[in-house]
Amino acid sequence: MLLLYTFLVSSLESIYRRGARRWRKLYRVNGHLFQAKRFNRRAYCGQCSERIWGLARQGYKCINCKLLVHKRCHILVPLTCKRHMDSVMPSQEPRLDDKNDEADLPSEDTDGIIDGMDGIKISQGLGLQDFDLIRVIGRGSYAKVLLVRLKKNDQIYAMKVVKKELVHDDEDIDWVQTEKHVFEQASSNPFLVGLHSCFQTTSRLFLVIEYVNGGDLMFHMQRQRKLPEEHARFYAAEICIALNFLHERGIIYRDLKLDNVLLDAEGHIKLTDYGMCKEGLGPGDTTSTFCGTPNYIAPEILRGEEYGFSVDWWALGVLMFEMMAGRSPFDIITDNPDMNTEDYLFQVILEKPIRIPRFLSVKASHVLKGFLNKDPKERLGCQPQTGFADIKSHTFFRSIDWDLLEKKQTPPPFQPQITDDYGLDNFDTQFTSEPVQLTPDDEDIIKRIDQSEFEGFEYINPLLLSAEETV
Repeated sequence: MLLLYTFLVSSLESIYRRGARRWRKLYRVNGHLFQAKRFNRRAYCGQCSERIWGLARQGYKCINCKLLVHKRCHILVPLTCKRHMDSVMPSQEPRLDDKNDEADLPSEDTDGIIDGMDGIKISQGLGLQDFDLIRVIGRGSYAKVLLVRLKKNDQIYAMKVVKKELVHDDEDIDWVQTEKHVFEQASSNPFLVGLHSCFQTTSRLFLVIEYVNGGDLMFHMQRQRKLPEEHARFYAAEICIALNFLHERGIIYRDLKLDNVLLDAEGHIKLTDYGMCKEGLGPGDTTSTFCGTPNYIAPEILRGEEYGFSVDWWALGVLMFEMMAGRSPFDIITDNPDMNTEDYLFQVILEKPIRIPRFLSVKASHVLKGFLNKDPKERLGCQPQTGFADIKSHTFFRSIDWDLLEKKQTPPPFQPQITDDYGLDNFDTQFTSEPVQLTPDDEDIIKRIDQSEFEGFEYINPLLLSAEETV
């Protein structure tokens, strides 16, 4: 059996600023290319004819001929892939006893459907009609982010909007559910963006999250080029607290970068965007998914090794280097096109020594070498019993009072300028100048969406609701 990888990617302008990506595993058997999927009670195995249903991903689907099998059965399939057969036309209506993927079947979950502003509202409780849409403030591979106002109390939030048509397989659905779950847990940490609520329509998923109005570190770095070591130390220390919070809960962040570090109105950091997170890791557990933003991917991921929380500390080293040096540690922009490729970037990360600028202090140089150690076993923060303690006691962070910092009682070195009611000056005009309206729904696309895939997405954070009631 051959293990293959395909990847999801959105092309952005710079090799250093591409969006994070996730590679999908495919399994080749007798010409089939099987991908792990999750099915409901209407899916049947093409090998043993029994139902494929249960928690997590219980089966595989051939991406070419659409054959469905149990995980336990996929290596037993004797049939050659029928990818070139056209006996079943795509327009053919499936029957409930056909061995088709559940996504091809009409949804039976229509209880409680009422008319809404965007397609059909299927959430009970909050909906799009409860919010005023103010401005577009961000956009990614899967989602658009809006600035919104909750009508009942005029509270301001950010709203992440995901089109269901883009969440077209189980790995994408798992990504959405993981991000939602991490957002829920993040609400209890001062340096992570938390979740207010979730709801859905027949065409979209909506995550209402805390609005952080100071802009991201990428925005500020573009204006300042590089930061004083004292500023970088403060931001890095708060990021350490956020990462350690996630790690203690078995979560690898996997997408630390300047764009995902926000500043609040006072100047404290908040990490956001949990789409690359991996949950459920205990002490010593590892994972192997090839994912991340190219310039921040750790060597162990590039080597195809199993990895754990070590990759987050590597990414922190890259980010700290960028803050203090004003450039990437893997800056390879030249006139030679062969040296401006992603493959060459990965080669640099794996093989080239990292040269620390001479103008940085000895303490800064030492901490960067600690985080950017290509061997995760020797990397700062990666020792099994003393990892986070080693970071806190490092000479670079010795001036930090960690107890005060965690309580947000340490004054930030920089306070973003908030020149209007929303702080929109701290967001890129390429986003804020976009029309705020959501595009009209395509009824043909909606009919092809299996709404049962999104059952249980609705959520309201009781802690934030309690805070609202006291306003």
